[in-house]
Amino acid sequence: MRLILLILPFWALCWTAALHAQEAPDPRLMRAADEVTLAYVITGDAEVDAASEAGLRGLSQVLTARTTVEPDEPIGIDPDRDDLSLLTFLYWPVTEAQPLPSPQAYVRLNHFLRSGGMILFDTRDGDIAGLGGPDGSATLQTLAAPLDIPPLAPVPGDHVLTRTFYLLRDFPGRYQGREIWAEAPPAGAEAAEGVPFRNLNDGVSPVLIGGNAWAEAWAVDDNGLPMFSVGSGFDGERQREMAYRFGVNLVMYVLTGNYKSDQVHVPALLDRLRQEEVSE
Repeated sequence: MRLILLILPFWALCWTAALHAQEAPDPRLMRAADEVTLAYVITGDAEVDAASEAGLRGLSQVLTARTTVEPDEPIGIDPDRDDLSLLTFLYWPVTEAQPLPSPQAYVRLNHFLRSGGMILFDTRDGDIAGLGGPDGSATLQTLAAPLDIPPLAPVPGDHVLTRTFYLLRDFPGRYQGREIWAEAPPAGAEAAEGVPFRNLNDGVSPVLIGGNAWAEAWAVDDNGLPMFSVGSGFDGERQREMAYRFGVNLVMYVLTGNYKSDQVHVPALLDRLRQEEVSE
């Protein structure tokens, strides 16, 4: 009996230590609580996953150089295993062979969307003509079916996404000219008299869908050099620059929501302030 009493506490101690080891948080995700971290969904395709990581690394470098946002190193996410609660943005490249997430993973993903997170689905097929709309990819339909996604519509020219940092008319990646889709504006959304922009998406659209292969346009190697060609010559480099600007706008949109909807009044306010200063 005495031997049992001595062994039992030791066993209990080992069991408790093992339990704590299993519950130890992923240090990558813990860093995401302190730093802005761009994340991508791991597809199982080594080339696609490497492009996603390099793309988010390139975008992170541009954000650090041009804005006050300084993201940490991008991380790959397995929705079946990883906690998404500390993340705000997921880049999800769509491949035909990627396995479907488990039911529990979809629970995590839906909680992520409902709590302010955003997923950019990239079908990476912008070079293929004739696939219009968010339902153009059968694989995407299958992946997204269990998600709580609101009705979608093409992003209009007066959407907040067009002006969160840069003024944009298009959202190119490695490919261009394809529409991207976001949460549809509420019925009856109209611009107030004298205001050029409507108040669209009071918050952040939980999902964006497009096919312009953005990660490939953003991707850089260890020396900071582009990894994939974009167009040709000057026009191609201009397209890459516009892809980076879209990426900057995208991250600002995720982080700040639609506060820019109110910024349409700023020029008039500044003009009035300048007039008051002159009169004084």
